[in-house]
Amino acid sequence: MPSHQTDQLIQLIKSLTKAEKRSFRLYVNRDNNGNEKLFMQLFDYVDSAKTYREADLLKKIPQIKKSQLSNIKANLMKQILSNLRHLHKQDYSDVSIRELLDYSRILQAKGMTKTCLDMLEKAKKIAENSHETLLSYHILDEERKIETQYITGSSTLKAVQLNEESVKILQNVGVRDRLSNLSIMLYGMYLKYGYVRDKKDYEQLKDYFYSNLPDVKVQKLGFYEKIFYFQSMVWYHHMTQDFANYYKFSQKWVDCFRLEPQMKKEDSVLFFKGLHNALNALYMANKKDKFLISYSEFSELENEQISDLQISNFRLFKYIHLLNKIFLTGDYDEGIFEIKEIEDVLKSRDHYWDINREIVFYYKIACVYFGADDFNKATDYLNKIINSSIGGLREDIQCFARILTLISHYEMGNDFLVSYQIKSVYRFLHKMEDMQAVQKEILNFLRRTPLMTKKDLKGEFIKLRSKLIKYQNDPYERRPFLYLDIIAWLDSKIHNIRIQVAIKEKSGK
Repeated sequence: MPSHQTDQLIQLIKSLTKAEKRSFRLYVNRDNNGNEKLFMQLFDYVDSAKTYREADLLKKIPQIKKSQLSNIKANLMKQILSNLRHLHKQDYSDVSIRELLDYSRILQAKGMTKTCLDMLEKAKKIAENSHETLLSYHILDEERKIETQYITGSSTLKAVQLNEESVKILQNVGVRDRLSNLSIMLYGMYLKYGYVRDKKDYEQLKDYFYSNLPDVKVQKLGFYEKIFYFQSMVWYHHMTQDFANYYKFSQKWVDCFRLEPQMKKEDSVLFFKGLHNALNALYMANKKDKFLISYSEFSELENEQISDLQISNFRLFKYIHLLNKIFLTGDYDEGIFEIKEIEDVLKSRDHYWDINREIVFYYKIACVYFGADDFNKATDYLNKIINSSIGGLREDIQCFARILTLISHYEMGNDFLVSYQIKSVYRFLHKMEDMQAVQKEILNFLRRTPLMTKKDLKGEFIKLRSKLIKYQNDPYERRPFLYLDIIAWLDSKIHNIRIQVAIKEKSGK
C-alpha cells in the first residue's frame, strides 16, 4: 500500500491545474536539464498513471532505485511547493509579507540597515491592509531589534511609536485569540452534536457561550476580530435554532467583506462560508422566495473572476444549496438530474472535502431520492453513513440516517427488515442519548406496522400526524423536522399522493 508520504504527494500532484503543471515544468527546466532529474520523472509517472503502483514505477524508470525513492519523493514535494509558493505569492498577502521579512533579514546580515528598514516598512503596509495582525507584530519585533542593535539615526519618537504600536497590536491579538477560540470550540460542538436537543443542552451551551464571550465593542474591532465575533454568534444561534439571529449575524459576517472588498480575494473561503451560512439560515427558516433570490445571486459569482484555488470551495457551497433548493421547491424528479454532478464528484474522490461534508452530502442526496420515491437508491446513500467508521462525528445525522432507512424499507415493503432493525436503531439512539418524542413516535409506529391491516393504515397515519404536528414548532422537539419533512411524508400516505406533491401543496399554503 502507498505510504502516507506517497498519498500526500499523489494528492498534491492530482490537485494541480494545467497552468500549475506547465509552470512547474518551466520551473524545473530553467537550467535546461529537467529531463535528467529523477524527481521530474517521478512527477510525470504520477501525473499520467491512473493508479500509483510502486512496482510499475520502478520497472518503468529503472534509474530510480527503491532505496532512493523516499528521498526523491521528498525532493519532488519540496520542488512543487516551492514553485506553487512563487506562483501564488501575489494571491496571499501573508506569503508576500514573509518573503519581505526573509529579504530584510538577508539585507540586515549584509549591513544594509536602511534598505532593511524600508523593506520592513513595505511589509508593514501590506500587513495593515490585509489585517495580518500577528505578522504585523513580527515586523514590529524586527524593527525593534534593528533599532536596539544599530545606530539608525531614529529619534526618541520612533521608540515611543514602536511602543504604542506594540501595545495596540497585543491588545488586538488577545481579543482575536479569545474570539477565535470561542468560534472554533462552538463549531467543534456543532460538528459533534448538531442542534441542541433539550433544555439541559440549551442551558449548558448558553452558559459556555456567554462565559467565554469577551466584553467588546464590536464597532471598534479589527476585520478578523469582527469575523470571529460574528462567527461565534452564528454557531451559537444555529445550534439553538434561532434562525432569525442566525441569518442576522451571517449577514454581518458577509458585510465585513462588502465594506472591505479587497478581503474577498485575500480570504475567499471565509467570504464564501459567510454567504453559505446566510443561505443556510434562509433555508432553515423556510424562506423559499428569499432563498431562491440569494441562491441565484450566489451562483452568479461563478461568472466572476474566481481563481482555480477558489473554485473548489465555491462549488462545495453551491452544491449544498442546490440540494437545499430542491428540498424547498419539492422538485425531486428534476432534482435527481441536477445532483448527478455532485454524485460524480463524490465518486471521483477528487474533491478533497472533509468527512463531515461527505456525510452531509450522502444524507441530503438520500433525501432527494427518497422524495422522488426511489427508496432503493436512498438506502444506498444512507448505508454509506451507517456503515462508515466516523466515530462521534455528526451524531445527529447518524441517528436520522437510521430512521430514514427504516422508513425507506417500510416503503419498499420490507416488513421483516423493519422489524429486525427496529431494535438496533433503538439501541443506537439510546446510546447517542438522542431519543426524543418525535423519534419515539415514529419508531413505535414502524414497530406496529406489520400488525396493521391495509384498511387500518390510513387511520394510523392520521393518528401519527396529529401526534407529531404539535412538536413541529417546539424549540427542542422540532429538530427532526430539519432533517426530514415527516409531515409531508405522512400527508402523502394519507392522501395517496407523492411526497413531492405534498411538499409543493404545503409550500403553496
